[in-house]
Amino acid sequence: MDCVPSTTPPHRSRQLLRPLAGITRRFLHPSFARSATPLPVTQPGPPPTAPLPAVSQYGERVDRRRRQAELIKKGQEMRTNQSKPGSAMKKRFWRDVNVETTPDGAYTIHLDTRPVRNPQTKVPLPIPSSKPHLATAIAQEWDHLTSVQQALRAHLIPLTSIASRAHDLVLQDAATASSEVSPVSAGPHASRTIRDDIIKTLLPYLDTDTLLCWAPPPPKDGDPTLQVMPSLRDLQVLTAKPIIAYLTSTVWPGVQLNPSLEEGSILLSQQTPETRAIIQGWMTGLNAWELVGLERAVLAGKSLCVGARLIHEWGESFADVRKALAPRPSSGATRFGIEEAAQACSLEVAWQTGRWGEVEDTHDVEKEDLRRQFGSAVLVASGIP
Repeated sequence: MDCVPSTTPPHRSRQLLRPLAGITRRFLHPSFARSATPLPVTQPGPPPTAPLPAVSQYGERVDRRRRQAELIKKGQEMRTNQSKPGSAMKKRFWRDVNVETTPDGAYTIHLDTRPVRNPQTKVPLPIPSSKPHLATAIAQEWDHLTSVQQALRAHLIPLTSIASRAHDLVLQDAATASSEVSPVSAGPHASRTIRDDIIKTLLPYLDTDTLLCWAPPPPKDGDPTLQVMPSLRDLQVLTAKPIIAYLTSTVWPGVQLNPSLEEGSILLSQQTPETRAIIQGWMTGLNAWELVGLERAVLAGKSLCVGARLIHEWGESFADVRKALAPRPSSGATRFGIEEAAQACSLEVAWQTGRWGEVEDTHDVEKEDLRRQFGSAVLVASGIP
């Protein structure tokens, strides 16, 4: 390559290379000496939204269940299509449900013109004249059904089921009273009655009664930061004492009810034979409706003491006793009702869920179902004198 001589004078080139006053020298390069290293993206989007308060979860739960109920109702309407085979059991053949009075004063529930019958005796189910609230509740129970299939499920007609059982017991007690030899005096080979079966089922609950099973006291040398005050045992004793005092002074006078679990022991202690005999005699003297209500309450709450307290508070036969023991209006005392019975039977569950939280659709459902069972017991046992 030929070299072309520069035409710029030497003194001129030295002036070009001399930096100008006040200007910083800067070198320009055609490429970077080292390539750039891209950094990973650590923030892909905007920050998350703030959490909502826990109070709104109950409203969302109610809305979700309402939507589920609407979907179930639409599904039931679709299943009642008469064009499908076997749709006679999937539709409701009655239009109106009403309560009528028989010549002897009892109430009967009618589906249009058809009476609701006892599934065992096939006769119209009579409700005593002193229980109009029970007859109305049974009528509403049938008015909420949408098909005949639902009427075959006992859990959808609980009041009808318990009233039918009470009616069976009324008929059996009348037959036993009219016979010359009772099943009890006829010996071990005599047929057992419904009353005997109920008493035999409920009496063992006395030794494992929920009200009498108390948690052990918290250890004194434990971590004080993990101890919750008041303790579960303190709450159980505080809840049980008024109920036990009422039972041993009014319902079963002279009876001594001992805790089922002693401190530091895991073995159950049984009640004395005298206590069991007195309580068995008291259950034998209950009328059919009160005994069936007691059975429903004991099986629901796993407590014979709470069931007896509830039936004695609302039973039709104990109206005179309650009137004699009625507190003055100024005392502010409240009656032992469904809420008090449910709290006494579910005290441990409430204490644990209050500390650790509850499981949705489990603890809340069990809580409402327990109150529903106690409500049916009150409806069956109570009456207007």
